[in-house]
Amino acid sequence: MKEQINKKILFIILIFISFVLVSAFVIEYGFNHQPCKLCLYERIPYFLSILLIAKIFLIRGYEKVTLLILSLIFIISSILAFYHFGIEQGFFKESLACAVENLSENLTKEDLLKELNQNSISCKDVSFSIFGISLAAINTIFSIALSVIFIKLFISYEKN
Repeated sequence: MKEQINKKILFIILIFISFVLVSAFVIEYGFNHQPCKLCLYERIPYFLSILLIAKIFLIRGYEKVTLLILSLIFIISSILAFYHFGIEQGFFKESLACAVENLSENLTKEDLLKELNQNSISCKDVSFSIFGISLAAINTIFSIALSVIFIKLFISYEKN
């Protein structure tokens, strides 16, 4: 019985994670809000989790290890999202990954013009918010909640 409850919870999480990713793409392509590099990096844990949850449903075995990996993925996602939120709020300086494409000191005029024409989005600028809350803040909350859920699922996992 315990395993059925966990599968239902995992299915709900899978739908939620899919909704989060679809929302990110709708905001990007539908509303034409370009994401910064950290926003793009913050999508990776969601893609990985879809694959790992699908693995739990499709391939028997190693469910507990998979739940541990999912827990770790969302702990890392929480840290990344909080770091992004901290950059937006001015707690942290913008990282080199956000600021510059090419770290070479020998930039030519053409490289510099190409860099300026890319319209790279700064990680500290909030281009889209929901009810006044930035997407980085929302992602921080979601990632913390998902890491707690996966930790609880890992701890309560019982093999039949």
